[in-house]
Amino acid sequence: MIKVTGKIRNIIYSSDNGYIVALFRVKKITGDDYKDFLNKTITVCGTIINPNNEDLYTLEGDFTEHPRYGFQFKIDSYLKNEPSDEDSLIEFLSSSLVKGCGEKTAKMIVDHFGLDAINIIKNNPERLSEIKISASKIDKIYLSICNYSNADDSLEYLKQLGFKSNEASILYTKYADGIKGIIKDNFYVLSSLISFNRLDEIYKNNFDSKSDIRINACIVESVRSLDILTGDTYHLINEIYDYFNKRFFIKIDIETFEKYVKLLYKNDYLVVEDSKVYLNETYLDEEIIADSLYNIKRKGIKDNLKLSDISNLLRADNIIYNEEQRSAIITALNNPITIISGGPGVGKTTIVKAIVNAYMEKNHITKMDALNKIALLAPTGRASKKLASSTLLPAQTIHRFLKWNKETDDFQINEYNKAYQMLVIVDEVSMLDNHLFSSLLRGLTSNIKLILVGDVFQLPSVGPGQILYDLIESNKIPFIMLSQIYRQSEKSYIPYLARDIKNMKVNEDIFLRRDDYTFIDVKTENIKKMIKKICEVSKEKGIHESDIQILAPMYKGENGIDNLNHILQDFFNPCDKKKLEITYGFTVYRVGDKVLQQINNPDCNVFNGDIGFITDIKYKTNNKEKDKITINFDGNIVEYNKDDLQMIKHAYAITIHKSQGSEFPHVIIPVCKSYNKMLYNKLIYTGVSRAKKSLVVIGEKESFLNAINNDYSTNRKTGLLDKLMNKLS
Repeated sequence: MIKVTGKIRNIIYSSDNGYIVALFRVKKITGDDYKDFLNKTITVCGTIINPNNEDLYTLEGDFTEHPRYGFQFKIDSYLKNEPSDEDSLIEFLSSSLVKGCGEKTAKMIVDHFGLDAINIIKNNPERLSEIKISASKIDKIYLSICNYSNADDSLEYLKQLGFKSNEASILYTKYADGIKGIIKDNFYVLSSLISFNRLDEIYKNNFDSKSDIRINACIVESVRSLDILTGDTYHLINEIYDYFNKRFFIKIDIETFEKYVKLLYKNDYLVVEDSKVYLNETYLDEEIIADSLYNIKRKGIKDNLKLSDISNLLRADNIIYNEEQRSAIITALNNPITIISGGPGVGKTTIVKAIVNAYMEKNHITKMDALNKIALLAPTGRASKKLASSTLLPAQTIHRFLKWNKETDDFQINEYNKAYQMLVIVDEVSMLDNHLFSSLLRGLTSNIKLILVGDVFQLPSVGPGQILYDLIESNKIPFIMLSQIYRQSEKSYIPYLARDIKNMKVNEDIFLRRDDYTFIDVKTENIKKMIKKICEVSKEKGIHESDIQILAPMYKGENGIDNLNHILQDFFNPCDKKKLEITYGFTVYRVGDKVLQQINNPDCNVFNGDIGFITDIKYKTNNKEKDKITINFDGNIVEYNKDDLQMIKHAYAITIHKSQGSEFPHVIIPVCKSYNKMLYNKLIYTGVSRAKKSLVVIGEKESFLNAINNDYSTNRKTGLLDKLMNKLS
C-alpha cells in the first residue's frame, strides 16, 4: 500500500454514498518509486466523508489505470490529519470550516489554549468566554467544531468496534451521525452494506451473543440462506430451526424459537402462512408476479387473428410449420400472455422469429422502430446474442434492459419508471429466479403482449423459485408445448437423445454410435486422457477450440473443471516464449486463452456466462501502472486490470449450469462415479441439449444410466403456484 499526504484541490465528481473523484496536491508520499509525484497534482478516487479543501489528508491505497478514466490513485482508507503545530491550528480555526472565527480570533484561541484548543472547545465550550469574544461567536465556533468532529468521532468509534477503515467509511456515508444509534438499536440492518458473517463476528466480539437482536437477525439470515441453498421460496419452521442451530450455535428450544418467528412476522421481517415461512421480500416478489400477470392478462394486447390472416407471411419464410407451431404462433399473437416450451430441435427460435415478423407486419413496424416497440430479452449475454441472431433484431439481457446499477444492486426501470415497449419476448425463462422475474414485471406496463419461451425440463434457476414450472402448472396462461422434433439434418440424433433422457426412456441403444453422437466407455482414471485425444482428433479435422466445449458438473477433483482446464490449456494454448502470460493466484493466463466471465459487468456490456479469448497482455513498466489484459467477447473488446481477473475463469471446460442459455457446435460431457450425486437427470438433459452438431459422452456406462434415472432435482417449494391459481382464476 502507498501513503499519500496532501490536500484536495478540486472535486471533479461526488456521489451520495461518499465516493469522489478529485484532484489532490501531494505533500508527502511513501516510496522512492513515487517521489516524482511530490508537489504534483494527481487524480484520486474513493470514499472520503465530507471532503473539503481545507483539511490535510493521508490517503492509503494504490495507483491504478481505469479503462475509461485513466491513471488514478484508488483510496482504500484515509485519515484526516489533526493540526500538529500552532500555525496549522490557526490556519484551521480561521478557515471556512469554522464559522465566526477570523485569523485574529484564531490566534487568540491558540495563544490561550495551545495545541489542545479543539478538544477544549468540544468538551468545555464555556471556556471560550475566557477570551474576549461575543457569545454569538462562541456558539458559532462551538457548533462548527462539533460538526467537523462528528464524522471523525463516528469513524473512530466504528474502528474500535472492529470495522475496517473502508467498512467504517461505507457505514458512515449511509447513516452519518445516526450510525451510533443504528449500532445500538438495529445492528444487523448493516448487513445490506457489510456481509452478515462479518457483522455477526463483530457483534459477538462487542455485545451479548444471546441477545434478542442477534437471535432475530440470525433467524432471518437462516431463512435467507436456505432460500439460496435449496431454491425454495418458503421453508417449514423445523427446517429453519435445524439450520439455525447448526450455523449459529445458539441454544434455544423450539417453542422459544417459534415465539421469535411470530415476532418477526409481526414486525414484517418474515411472512408466516400456516406452516410456511417466507422472507418478507420473497413473499412480496411472488405477490407482484401474480398481480402483474393478472393485470397483463386483463389489460394486455388482445387480437383476433386467424391463420389465414398471416398465411402469406408464413409462406414467405419458406418454412413448413406443423400444427403445434402454427398454434403457438397464432396463440402468441392473439393473447396478452403466452408460454411456449419444448426441448431442443422443436423449433422454438423459428417460432419466435415468425411471431416477431408477423407482429411487425400487422402493426407496420419497421426495423428502425423495432427497438422502441419490441423488447427481446434473455437472462444471459450468450442467450440474448442467440435470440438476436435468430430474429435479426437487437436483443439484450434483462439486467441491461432494466438498467441495473451494479453499485446499488437495483434497477432504474421499475414500477416508478416503466419501459415503453409493447411486445416483450423473454427467452430461456427456466433460468429466471423469483426476484429477477418480479423485477422485470415491475418495469413493464400492463397493456403489452408478453411471450415467455423456455424449456421447462432444463435445470431450474440458480436463485430461488421455479418460475416457468409454476406458470405452466397453474394452467391459467395459454401454453403451447412443442414436442415434434425437426431434424437438424437427416442423421441428427441429439434432440431424440435429449427427449429420451428427459422421459427416462433409455436402453442399451444410447451407447450405440450415431453420426452426431458417441459414447466412449472408459474408466474414471482415463477420462482426462480420452478428452485430450478427442480434442486432438477434432483439431486435425480443422475444428477450432471455440467450437468445442467440455461440460462437467463440478470444479474439484481429478476430473473436475479446474483440473480439466489446466490440461486443456496446455493442449490448446501451451506455454510459449512468444506468448505473453500473467499469473493470478495459482492460475496462469496467456494470450490465446479461452475464458469465461463470471460476474455481470454492464458498464462493459459483458455478462455472467459470456465466453471470450485473451488477445493481449500489457505488463506495467513501473509501480505507477497495472498489468492489463484484453479479452475479445465476440467482438466486444474489454480491458481488465490484473485485480479484475477475479471475474474470469478458464473456459475450456465449464459447468453445465454456466452453459444454460448457450449452444455449442461440439460438446464433450464426462460422467463418472466421482461426480456422485451431482449427476442427475435434469443436469444431463441440460448438458446434452447444449450440443448442436456433435456430442461425445465419456465415462462409465453405469454412471450415465444412473444419472439419467436419478430424479434428484425435485420440484422446489414455492408459493407462486397457489397465488397464480387464486389471482388468475
